[in-house]
Order: sequence, then C-alpha cells, then structure tokens
Amino acid sequence: MGEPRGAVAVTKWVRSLPAVLAGLSVCEVLVRSSGPHIGPRSGLAAVLLLAVAAPLPLALVLRAERIARGAAALGLSGACVLALVPFRSLTVAAAVAQLTCVYVLVRAGWTRLGGVLVVPYVVTALASDHPTTRVAAVLVATFAAAAAATGIAQHVRSTALAHSATERAFADTLLEHAARGERARIARELHDVVAHHISMIAVQAENARLTTAGLPAEGATRFLAIGDTARTALTEMRRLLGVLREDAQGTDTGVRRRPQPGLGQLLELLDESRDAAGSRTRLIVSGPVAALDPGIEVTAYRIVQEALTNARRHAPGAAVDVELRYGAEELAVRVRDNGPGPAAFGSPGHGLLGMRERTATVGGTLHIGPAPGGGFLVEARLPVKSEAPA
Repeated sequence: MGEPRGAVAVTKWVRSLPAVLAGLSVCEVLVRSSGPHIGPRSGLAAVLLLAVAAPLPLALVLRAERIARGAAALGLSGACVLALVPFRSLTVAAAVAQLTCVYVLVRAGWTRLGGVLVVPYVVTALASDHPTTRVAAVLVATFAAAAAATGIAQHVRSTALAHSATERAFADTLLEHAARGERARIARELHDVVAHHISMIAVQAENARLTTAGLPAEGATRFLAIGDTARTALTEMRRLLGVLREDAQGTDTGVRRRPQPGLGQLLELLDESRDAAGSRTRLIVSGPVAALDPGIEVTAYRIVQEALTNARRHAPGAAVDVELRYGAEELAVRVRDNGPGPAAFGSPGHGLLGMRERTATVGGTLHIGPAPGGGFLVEARLPVKSEAPA
C-alpha cells in the first residue's frame, strides 16, 4: 500500500511520535495528580482522557487525506484548549503535539489553518483571569507562531526549489528540441548533397555500360552491379533520412524548393544582411579560390548566416567582417564584429549550438568568443577537398 494522497512524507520515527507524546502526556497527568493538583480532582478521568486524546490526532495530521487531516488538526487543537481552559491541565507533551501540528500544516501549505489553530490561545491569553492559564496560553501562542514562521520558510524554500527544477527541466527540453531540429536540418541538407553524388554514380555507371565500345561482358556486369548498388544505397538513405524532409508525408507544404546554398550565394547573403541591419558588412577572400565539396560549402554558408544573424541581434549597427581563407588543407571562415562582445550574448543559444553541430559533422573545429581588440569572433576551420569544376 502506498502513502495516502496528500499525506506528509515522514520517517518511521516520526510516525511513532503521536503515541509517544500520548504516553508522556498521561504520565505527566499522573505525576501532577499525586501532588498539589492544578484543577479540580473530580475531573481526573476527564484530564486523563484529554491527555490521551490531544496528541493522537497528530497521526492523522501526518498521514491522512486532505479533509481528514484538517478535521484531525481541529480536534487536536480543541482537546488542547479544553485541557487548558476548564481543567488548567495542558501537558507539555500535548503542547508539543500542538506545535508540531501547526508546523506540519504550514509547511504543507495550509497557512490559514495553521493560523486558525493559534487564535484560541491568543484569545485565552487575553480573556483568562487565571495567571497559570494565561501564562500557558501565551507560551503556546508564542511557540506556535514561531513554528508557523519556520514552516512558512520551509514551504517557500521547497516551492522555490521545485520551481527552479521545473525551469531547468523546461530549459533543457527547449535546448534539446532545438538541437534535434538543427540536426534534422543538417541531415536534410546532407541528404540532398549525398543523394546527388550517389545518383551521379548510378548514372555514370549506366552510361559507361551502354556507351563503351568493345566492353567485355564481365565489365558490363560490373558496371551494372555498380549502378544497382548505388541505386540501392540511395533508396536506403532516402528511407532513413527522407522522413526528416518537410514533404515526407507526400503533402504539399507550399514551400518553395531551392538548391542548397553555397559560397557562391555568400554575396547575396551579405547584401541581405546590409539591408536588414543597415550596417557595414564586407567580404574578405584570400588564397586560391576553388570549388569545394557541397557539404563544406553548405556548412560554411550556414555558419556565416548564423553569425550575421547573431551580430544583428546582439550588436545592432556594428560593422561586420566576413573572411574566407582558402588553403590546401582547410577553409578558414572568420566572422567578426566590433560590437560589445560576449557580454551581449549572455548564455549560449541555439544558434551557437547549431554551428557547433555543423562543424562537427564535417570534421572541423569552431572557436567562439571575444575578438582581439574588442567585439565578437566566430572562427571555423573546415577540412576541404578540391574538386574540378563541373
């Protein structure tokens, strides 16, 4: 059997506290009855009954359902007040049960009920003409207020921790969702690029088989096998990655299809950035310009695109330099602005995560941080493989 709904989580030792307090309360009444008695001796049986009845409802306060818990708390408080006012025999154990009840209720969020339980003692302290009853009522009211304040502090702290954990989980979920979306976008672009190459392999193998004069039968068989293998690989790749495309369900999304962008469209991107931000943006190209693998060009283009977007968002009006350095082994892409630097960016966002994902996909390295002399710098180094122009 699990804990009842709405019960307070307690340890095994705390569960036995009501029985212990009831026993101590009875012992205290018996000790008092052996000497000078505070109240009338004719009510000893009633005092003993109240001594047992006062702490026991605490068990329901700790473990019961919502309605039963409130009724038990009111019963506990009533028994304690009844023992105090007519009989002037409120035991220390019963008072401890009362304070524990107030603390548990307020910590669980029952602030109003906890305050209601303190009111009878305040009224008794103000209205009673018996000094012993008045002192006992003042002491219980004071300690009950302190217990309520402690319970409120614990409740606020636990609520703040729960909210903080929820916010962290929500932020992690958003970040993971953005990362998955970026990976899906990268997979779609790689799918388009790789599908083109595999299709070319199949077409060239078929053309070679049909147009090569004097081709032996074994050679024709091998060309046919190459074409079949390429088409099988293309089919399997589309089956695995095609679901990531917007038109995977065969519905017309109305999206205009365009070839994957490359470095040839970089000038258009810079013109769009100038028009959108109204800032100076220039392109610096060094080294022998060569046609690169389409996957490298898409990655470089997307890194520049995201860096320009971040510059417009976090450093509006700042001048931006986009530099491409072609080398024999790598392509260096540098995007630098003269804005306020990393302080304007705050915590890393989804765009920077996407740039890291893209760079890692092609085996490159990425550096993001403050630029020498001020501003923000994005620098990627992508391994390249030159290919002859088509």
